Amino acid sequence: MSKSIAIVAATLLFAAGSACAATRQVTLSVPTMHCDTCPVTIRIALKKVPGVSGVVVSYARRNAKVTFDDTKADVAALTKATDAAGYPSFLADE
Repeated sequence: MSKSIAIVAATLLFAAGSACAATRQVTLSVPTMHCDTCPVTIRIALKKVPGVSGVVVSYARRNAKVTFDDTKADVAALTKATDAAGYPSFLADE
């Protein structure tokens, strides 16, 4: 009986930890894009950030929509990645 209780308790703890993780999407403004290859460089830089699961970069809009696990990444890590690639960015008004 106590083994069953331990298994149930472990299962509940695991589920609670998973529930805390949230996928988040933000839009970064990247005003310094100046050519058609800039989005490729920005996308590669952002995809290297741990926790990032998706990146869509628009040269026309000069922005990047980034989907990430907010327990592994944050906006500061994303802007740091674009800055290191030579493209300073900031959180766009959403």
